Amino acid sequence: MQSVKIGILGLGTVGSGTVNVLTRNAIEISRRAGREIEIFQAADRDFDSPKGCKTDGIKLTTDALEVVNNPDIQIVVELIGGTGIARELVLKAIESGKHVVTANKALIAMHGNELFAKAQEKGVTIAFEAAVAGGIPIIKAMREGLAGNKIEWLAGIINGTGNFILTEMRDKARDFADVLAEAQELGYAEADPEFDVEGIDAAHKLTIMASIAFGIPLQFEKAYTEGISKIAQEDVQCAAELGYRIKHLGIAKETEQGVELRVHPTLIPHRRLIANVDGVMNAVLVQGDAVGPTLYYGAGAGSDATASAVVADIVDIVRALTTDPENRVPHLAFQPDALVDTPILPMSEVVTSYYLRIHTEDKPGVLANITGILSEQGISIEAILQKQPEDHDGIVPIIILTQEVVEKNMDAAISQIEALSTVKESVMRIRMESLG
Repeated sequence: MQSVKIGILGLGTVGSGTVNVLTRNAIEISRRAGREIEIFQAADRDFDSPKGCKTDGIKLTTDALEVVNNPDIQIVVELIGGTGIARELVLKAIESGKHVVTANKALIAMHGNELFAKAQEKGVTIAFEAAVAGGIPIIKAMREGLAGNKIEWLAGIINGTGNFILTEMRDKARDFADVLAEAQELGYAEADPEFDVEGIDAAHKLTIMASIAFGIPLQFEKAYTEGISKIAQEDVQCAAELGYRIKHLGIAKETEQGVELRVHPTLIPHRRLIANVDGVMNAVLVQGDAVGPTLYYGAGAGSDATASAVVADIVDIVRALTTDPENRVPHLAFQPDALVDTPILPMSEVVTSYYLRIHTEDKPGVLANITGILSEQGISIEAILQKQPEDHDGIVPIIILTQEVVEKNMDAAISQIEALSTVKESVMRIRMESLG
């Protein structure tokens, strides 16, 4: 049987890894796919600098359109990144009747609705397992393995940079800025780390997972994002004293009012398995009504790990090349005409518990004023931890854990607390989830 020819756009970290995995495991992959997979052509902007793979026998070009327009190529593998030229190339490939594999989470999260509609029209597939959590096959697990379940919620550590920073802060009592600088030196964080530490990267991935979990259109612009740059060492220590760990989570939950779609620092009980996922590793916890909780753990980035997911997508497409397009696995798990435009809840309507750190003057009646404000807003207190004054300056850190309350009530309470003359700094608020 004739080989399936693929074209790769981008020979950076993931592109080189994809070439290496396809070459190294060629025999095993062809046994699984039923046909030989041939890397026919590859495009990259710069062939003067060394690549992380051997390119012998591969047609090379600096023009990505040459690959997309090549009539011999059946599958285009987009590993350029971004939402500019990558979107144009993917649309061109679809128009040409070619299947597409991509690791581009921003492209899928922001333009997936458009791309999937065009792919449906042309009878081709867009595969994107590598766009979420690197080598962890979470898309396939939710789309196929959990197809018999109503997925109730999911929570994931889906950015390795943020997880590395929080792990170092906890284990080595280091400050955020110090660990971020090391993460940049190690190559875990970019020179501009905003996408990682402010939750944008995680929100791209969460948007994709939520669509697959709940059968809703991709709606990245409605995702709530909050970063970890304000997490202080004292928050990490206080959380540990109270039996919790702080993780930067992406959380999606279906409620009667709508879908929660949020990324933010979160206190979770230290005994939860996901609380013990450290360093640059990723993990996603999915709650299904039939199976219960399932946890998916592994490398969320890296050359070979991400290439593993890219190659798996290529194999899936090769297996289904002769399949009726109407009978292929839907891009977002649900049939295109069965997607439901369930509203995304604004953060003010989300119900959760809270950790509050309040720096106040060490005076009588201060705690009573604070608890009174919380009571007025219908907020019940779970625990209070009052620390010793810091540096003999008369300022006392008060830590309060609350029971569940709608966020708008907490917003109102925090505004009133910060207006007290005895409260000298902004209140630090971290949401809490039991994930039980």
